[in-house]
Amino acid sequence: MIRLIDVEKFYESGAGKTWVLRRINLEIREGDFITVMGPSGAGKSTLMGIIGMLDGAWKGEYHLFDNAVHKLDNRRRVELHKKYIGFVFQQYHLLDNLTVAENLDLPLSYRDIKKVEREGMVADILDRFQIVGKKSLFPNQLSGGQQQIVAVARAVIGRPKLILADEPTGSLHSSQGKMIMDLLRKLNSEGTTIIQVTHNNEWAAYGNRIIQLADGWIVDGQNTVGTVAAASQ
Repeated sequence: MIRLIDVEKFYESGAGKTWVLRRINLEIREGDFITVMGPSGAGKSTLMGIIGMLDGAWKGEYHLFDNAVHKLDNRRRVELHKKYIGFVFQQYHLLDNLTVAENLDLPLSYRDIKKVEREGMVADILDRFQIVGKKSLFPNQLSGGQQQIVAVARAVIGRPKLILADEPTGSLHSSQGKMIMDLLRKLNSEGTTIIQVTHNNEWAAYGNRIIQLADGWIVDGQNTVGTVAAASQ
């Protein structure tokens, strides 16, 4: 599904190049549940931004299905993002002038989906995330945890092929976090590929593979199937 070949990113400064990612070679199969871990500044969010096609200033090759992303212009990358990817941001990125229901409808409005069908999908996701009572509120009327729940719901509403979750439970208490992670696991079991960034070892164990980053390099990759089985008991 995804193949990264010698992907690198750096910033130019008066002192020369400051490297953020170095020689990233990574293959992700459809149906994987990948966890990316590492200390602050390791390049985790930068890697997610590149995979999510939100960052175009990098070198190397990026293949998504049959698309050579590194050869595409920005317009075509935006189209691929809308078609395949749901993104859960660390900072929510909800639109302040839209209600919860309108924020959830937004990614559906980019697709060829009839309004009545979109309304049904929004109603279903509001119910699944237990936020029906919040549908007419604006983001600034919600707590940080409630905004994160809406952000996750918005990412999954269109059943994208790939969900990128950058600290998806960062603002949630443990029971809310478990609800989100259980939902991600269910979506993964139904075929959705998931890449998450987390510092939480319990949430990391939901995946089948951990990628460790340090100073922009991949320093370790491990299978977590046994850990996942234990965590699910």
